[in-house]
Amino acid sequence: MVSANLKPILKTLLLPSLLIASSALVACNNASTSNEPNAEGTTINTTAQSSSAPEILSTEDKLIANLARYRWTLVTATDESNQPVTSLMDINEQVVLSFSKYQGQNSISYSVGCNTINAAYQLQDNMLMTEDGMSTKMLCDDLNIAENELNELMQGESQISLADGTPPTLTQVASNNTTLVWRGKMTAQAKYNSKGETIFWAVSAKTTPCADDSTQACLQIKPITYDDQGIKTDEGEWTDFMGSIDGYEHDGKHNEILRLQRHKLKADDASNAEYAYVLDMVIESSVVN
Repeated sequence: MVSANLKPILKTLLLPSLLIASSALVACNNASTSNEPNAEGTTINTTAQSSSAPEILSTEDKLIANLARYRWTLVTATDESNQPVTSLMDINEQVVLSFSKYQGQNSISYSVGCNTINAAYQLQDNMLMTEDGMSTKMLCDDLNIAENELNELMQGESQISLADGTPPTLTQVASNNTTLVWRGKMTAQAKYNSKGETIFWAVSAKTTPCADDSTQACLQIKPITYDDQGIKTDEGEWTDFMGSIDGYEHDGKHNEILRLQRHKLKADDASNAEYAYVLDMVIESSVVN
């Protein structure tokens, strides 16, 4: 059974995937100039003939924006002797990296499939400087070595380079000359051009024939609500879900609680669905005997 209390986990999962910035326009009394905050929160002057000025991004800002458009999955990890880092390569498809912004500060998060570690970072001349991270506290004995290895590589300074392509490739050389190569997949926010709404679903290990089409198997899901302290406050009824959840693979062996991002789709979307659902994290998982 899933736990009714996610406080230990959610306490450290408060970093949102992206900053929601707001701006205000202040008009001067003489109407000849105005003060307008740009995307970074810095005030710039514009003339009365122009209501806004085009934002000029630095090379670093452009790179930061591009990095945040993708969720990065590890392709290869090699040490200074060009030998595979086996602890990471054995599970490379579940080793992930993301970039975002929180309260105006650049933020990085990474995981080997167990805890998610979040940290502030700076980028200058393609040098990534990462501060000490804040981690969730789940116990995953079989992933401890890989998690510690990745955390050590991500801390401090590393050189990065981004190669455009389909998909794009990010190469990172850590301070000990270990080279990590990451493959990018566009985030749901970039893909759907909207910030998702965070929701929680319980998903049963068992599926049932869909009511609308008995030839298909439907997930059994029920919505769960938590308060700001991570305490479960409400849960709905089990119901069929015939759609798909991007990034989630149902194995039929675990009851799980998922944290999802739900994106409202445009009316002209080819899928005719109202929402797109994207897996953010598996919050809890228990084996069904």
